[in-house]
Amino acid sequence: MSPVHALRWGGRSVRYRPRAVLVCLLLVIVGLVLAAILLGTGTLALGPGEVLAHLLGCGPEDTAQRVIHRVRLPRLLTACLVGSALGMAGAIFQSISRNALGSPDVIGFTTGAASGAIVQIMLFDAGPLATAVAAVAAGLATALLVLLLARKGGSSGGYRLVLVGIGIGASLSGLNNLLLVSGNLDQAMFAQLWLAGSLNTRTWSHVLPAGCALLLVVPLALYHARRVNLLEMGDEMASQLGVPTERTRRVMVLTAVALTAVATASAGPIAFIALAGPQIARRLTRSPEVPLVSGALLGAVLLMAADLMSQRLATSVNLPIGLMTGLLGGVYLLWLLGHGKRL
Repeated sequence: MSPVHALRWGGRSVRYRPRAVLVCLLLVIVGLVLAAILLGTGTLALGPGEVLAHLLGCGPEDTAQRVIHRVRLPRLLTACLVGSALGMAGAIFQSISRNALGSPDVIGFTTGAASGAIVQIMLFDAGPLATAVAAVAAGLATALLVLLLARKGGSSGGYRLVLVGIGIGASLSGLNNLLLVSGNLDQAMFAQLWLAGSLNTRTWSHVLPAGCALLLVVPLALYHARRVNLLEMGDEMASQLGVPTERTRRVMVLTAVALTAVATASAGPIAFIALAGPQIARRLTRSPEVPLVSGALLGAVLLMAADLMSQRLATSVNLPIGLMTGLLGGVYLLWLLGHGKRL
């Protein structure tokens, strides 16, 4: 466990862990390096100097500048926003459930958001906006259902939340498959592409709504961070310290679901990030606190790295980012099951 320092001025003080701050700064640097590489990666290869010149508006108004501003920069920002949202959501779910497997893609919330999108695509032939709205609404509805079914003895956390979520997710997955085989071929192909999760064809119309949503949701999560830290000590201890345990749990679960739904609506279902991001962040920072900020930063870095791998490794076809993160997540989950002390 890393030591705690305090920064004082006047009658106020702020507690921080130097190791956690250092890790966050290093993650920002790694993210900036990945961003520079991603902006220069593609059919039109560009060096870091050219990328910086076009970003600052110093380069000529040519094809390279249009490619960066209209194609690669929206894709990069979408990856950052989606990865950050999933990393923070995973940290909240793992803390509330007290389980390393308590991520939204494992306990069914991502599947619930996908169900809303598939219903819109297969039954109503909806466009991207209606599909995104349906994904958000279905994700929130799934969360409410899981919370209601997981509630026992005045509490809805712990292993019961994970088990109920896995059951609901399995049922919704069966419903999704039924809808896919019952529709026409064109709609099924479009739905399958959406389910694969992708950063392709991301535009500013994807970046702006996701950015605005995170500006509204993230402060709420950070405001309740101290209460969530106290919840990890147990409901009885948290209650004695003045924490409204069940209300805090409901608010944070809905906050995490909103983050997951926004990410799913922006890029489709993305596996692995919400599962691994918070765990790796906690190992790096060696901090007992819920890794909201470090988990979000690491989630963004992981998704950018997976996007870079999908672009560099795929030669004949542009591999969807959701498939790449799914492959990485499977390997990580096997490692976690083999080496984890407590799941």
